[in-house]
Amino acid sequence: MTPPAAHATPLTDFATWEPLSWLLWEQCADKGGAGPFELSGQLSRGAWSLPRLGRDFPREQRAVEPVLAALTASGTAEVAFVARLTADGSVTLRLFPSSPAVEPGIASAHPGALVLVEGAVPEPWRRLPEPVPGAVAAPSADPALLARTLRARLPGATGATGADPAGLAAAEARLGRPLPPELRALYTVVRGEWRDRADAPEAGERVYEALSCELLPLSQVYVADAASRPCPWVFGAMEAVRTPPGAAVQGLPGSPGWLVFGDNGGGDRLAVDLTPGPRGHLGQVVLIGHEESVGAELLADSLTSLVLRAGEEEEEDEGPRARHTESPEVAYVNARGIPSVAAAAHPALEVLSLGRWESPPTSLAPVLGLPRLRSLSAGPGTLAEPLEIGRLDGLEFLRLPPAEWRALLAADAVPRGLLAAAIEPGRADSPLTTVALANEILGRWGRPPIAEQVVSGTLG
Repeated sequence: MTPPAAHATPLTDFATWEPLSWLLWEQCADKGGAGPFELSGQLSRGAWSLPRLGRDFPREQRAVEPVLAALTASGTAEVAFVARLTADGSVTLRLFPSSPAVEPGIASAHPGALVLVEGAVPEPWRRLPEPVPGAVAAPSADPALLARTLRARLPGATGATGADPAGLAAAEARLGRPLPPELRALYTVVRGEWRDRADAPEAGERVYEALSCELLPLSQVYVADAASRPCPWVFGAMEAVRTPPGAAVQGLPGSPGWLVFGDNGGGDRLAVDLTPGPRGHLGQVVLIGHEESVGAELLADSLTSLVLRAGEEEEEDEGPRARHTESPEVAYVNARGIPSVAAAAHPALEVLSLGRWESPPTSLAPVLGLPRLRSLSAGPGTLAEPLEIGRLDGLEFLRLPPAEWRALLAADAVPRGLLAAAIEPGRADSPLTTVALANEILGRWGRPPIAEQVVSGTLG
């Protein structure tokens, strides 16, 4: 084994990577020939994405453990790597640790979105709720009835200790707002602290049955604003806030009026909604899904209504919650979606995605000048003239294959208003070339480049 460099850290010491390198080398050796071979992957402290190394998962886990430990020791969130291996056991690893200007790739060594303006987030995450001046509490909202119902269901039960005035005041000070009456009534009966039921595991079940959810401790109630529901640019930029006139809930990623108090046991959060949609009620209960990035589902028009029906037979599950499939704000042009850019053109269009189809490459002429178009994603071979992108002055996010990016860069036609960008590599594209292109784009905005560290060694 080649000795490490004098100033090597655990992450750049070949000994850290040697067990994983053995697995990579064995895979290459099975292909025959002298190579060199190139394999790549990505590791973070809690997960990893590697080339198919066989079905020996325990061995794979042992091989990555030194790298995961080095990530933790160095305070690095994740690292992508490209390994060059030869049949004689020579290994050169190019490491790309996490960068402040680059989001992690999605299970890939290729970089994720490039954040061209520090702190920038997609447009939906900058939206605040629309005011609904006429919104009032639902007729079913009754804090006194809510409290009586909970006391009747939890008579003297362990775990049903209520919050005192000091605890309620502390929660309101932390949240920066008064607790809505129903939520205050709930926590006056049961504060939800873990210590109240530490000696009685069944107490948590009784509280769950009384409320039909897992209650968060009063000290952990939080505001589910947009920042509490982060989303990578490559997904968030392709979303839009849609709140139809008849909607009960605003289609936001988050709201300063969503006060989370519970969990459904599957990772979805329950919140009291103080910023309802046009047809909603103040204090309605919504479910914030962990599998969606925007919007929430109406569960009950009040917390009282939710508790009164707790324990009743649930309606039959109708499958996944419906998503918006047709709207002028978001258009997916492909063989199974909208047939053309012209058909997608609409004054309300915000997001345009061009996928695979059998027709010739298309022009962007129909969408030039649209006032709200902010995100464009175009797959390989979809654009007849990539330089038309330079005329889309309102773009804040752009995702393109490498060839189209190079055409824009060569012509100095990259829209200057971009907040973030992404490269869509082909299957044959090496992460090394993608990183080089990403650094060129980052350089145009004066952003920190993706750093590279080289680790070399020979397998004995």
